[in-house]
Amino acid sequence: MPETGHVRPTKDQLATAHNTTIPDVIAPGLDVLFCGINPGLYSGALKQHFARPGNRFWPALHQSGFTPRRYLPEEQDRLLDLKLGITNVVARTTARADELTADEFREGGKLLQAKVEEYRPRWLAVVGITAYRTAFGFPKAGVGRQEHRIGDTRVWVLPNPSGLNAHWTPAGLAAEFAELRAASETRRNR
Repeated sequence: MPETGHVRPTKDQLATAHNTTIPDVIAPGLDVLFCGINPGLYSGALKQHFARPGNRFWPALHQSGFTPRRYLPEEQDRLLDLKLGITNVVARTTARADELTADEFREGGKLLQAKVEEYRPRWLAVVGITAYRTAFGFPKAGVGRQEHRIGDTRVWVLPNPSGLNAHWTPAGLAAEFAELRAASETRRNR
């Protein structure tokens, strides 16, 4: 069921969104920079991260305590007020993540590392274990806090919030996001 104010892209908008990019929601000094795999066509058409109605990113963000209420994708820029941001491992939009090559992920990892070094968020949260493993060359990495750092930035891997990821329930997803939130608040208050 679409949320209030939700706009659905047309077939033509979806078709022309293929291989486009959407702007990052980013600023220096964020507490957490969330990093998706890559934008889907729905997100590309609307120029909004995690825009497909079945995506569980926005509910998990709220249920975990990162946001005071459930934000809509069109409110993504409000995350900056909470010291949160969004980017992607691979910038180009596709219908499915399996359209991306391992080389694209590795190149995306290099670009992401440069972005993190420039903006210096306290935490980088990669939303998708396979994308993290491929982009950074850690084939055995699991969900949660990683030993890997990018400069002073700590790295956390979260499950993919896509509605297609049946391995994670909404409650389980929110619990993983909540662990990151707790870790980010603990380190901020030290």
